[in-house]
Amino acid sequence: MLKRRRFKQTTTLNDRLADEAARCREEARALAPGRRREMLLRRARQDETAMQIDAWLRSPGLRAPT
Repeated sequence: MLKRRRFKQTTTLNDRLADEAARCREEARALAPGRRREMLLRRARQDETAMQIDAWLRSPGLRAPT
């Protein structure tokens, strides 16, 4: 059986998503309108949505079904 390669993340998921979204927006700002720019802006929006979902899942109001 193959052994999984595991490593511990040094930053939180929220931090990594925020960094990626900021990087994508900054790179898109430097580009002219076009397909690459739209893809970067879409990726930034996806990262921001993932941050909101993660916050929602970790919220104290969310409880397991009983």
